Amino acid sequence: MLNFSKIINTILFSSILFFTACNDTKPSKNYDGKKLLEQKCTSCHNLNMPPIISKDELAPPMMAVSFHVHSFVKPSDESQRTTKAINFVVDYIFEPSFEKSFCDKDSLKRYGLMPSQKGNLNKDEAKAIAEFMFKHFTMENLTKKQKEQAEYDSKSEGMKIALKHKCLGCHKIDKKIVGPSFKDIAKKYQDSKEQIIKSIKNGSKANWEDSNGAIMPPFKQISDAELKTLSEWILELNQS
Repeated sequence: MLNFSKIINTILFSSILFFTACNDTKPSKNYDGKKLLEQKCTSCHNLNMPPIISKDELAPPMMAVSFHVHSFVKPSDESQRTTKAINFVVDYIFEPSFEKSFCDKDSLKRYGLMPSQKGNLNKDEAKAIAEFMFKHFTMENLTKKQKEQAEYDSKSEGMKIALKHKCLGCHKIDKKIVGPSFKDIAKKYQDSKEQIIKSIKNGSKANWEDSNGAIMPPFKQISDAELKTLSEWILELNQS
């Protein structure tokens, strides 16, 4: 197994250079590396980016594995780094050994040696997984994910609930699309939070003259706590 909790920060910075290397490998045809990774690897590896670290994890996060391997392989030509990393993964998952591993001793002691995946994958499937790993788990994608997470974290709890339940697919803050804008809803029901909650939970029809027959479907899956927070957030928009 591959883990590097002690050196992950160094790897993140060093990988900025390594992941700019050219990848001239030809994609494995007829295999979906992302789907295979999700089907074959999630029982042990966490696939989140940034990774989620758990005390009971059976193997290191896949992002850490990808960054570590890509950083520590030794190609004769830097432009072949990704190719070398892909070949290493394909070989290692079928023929793992302590001698091949890039892991530190503490990591090997914690996780043990990765079991061979012979019989669980064929070589083309393994190659598709490796190709996806080094295409997806990159510093560029990590930075993008971190930026998206920071933007999401800065939003109000009401907006987070609206995003979670895809409310903005039919409603915008200050623009009518399929349904009225949230600001228009706030103005109409400024003295009736209960009516907003009822409309969300049970759905509604013909409450707006310009709805063109659009029907608000019921959202029974929203908890009472979420309904309270969401309705209060909508009403607050009337003050902005």
